[in-house]
Amino acid sequence: MKLRSILLGAVALTMLSATAAFAVDYVGGAIKTMNVDGKDVLTDANGMTLYTFDKDAPGVSNCYDKCAENWPPLFAEAGATPEGEFTLVTRTDGTMMWAHNGEPLYLWVKDEKPGDTTGDGVGEVWHTAVDD
Repeated sequence: MKLRSILLGAVALTMLSATAAFAVDYVGGAIKTMNVDGKDVLTDANGMTLYTFDKDAPGVSNCYDKCAENWPPLFAEAGATPEGEFTLVTRTDGTMMWAHNGEPLYLWVKDEKPGDTTGDGVGEVWHTAVDD
């Protein structure tokens, strides 16, 4: 019985390690990837899906006021530095947010748990951010 428990524990640990290897951390862990329905989706540090907005311009956020209440920007911590395809966008109030390939990144208030993608396609202008 003891050997069986040890073997099961080892198998579980191996599977957990293999699963964790698929997640990639960017910019100090502020942005990660998660496989959702066969796509490598960008998430915040808590695994919540990130989105892009068609009405943004490269390097410019156009989501403020009520828009930003429903689609909170992925704010960057003070001292954050760009890394590869992840850049910083300065908002009109001076705060900084993350962008992927120049596209500002947002969360969606109606996503309840990691892996939710309920914001994809909202208004035909919001899209799940994917790691390409």
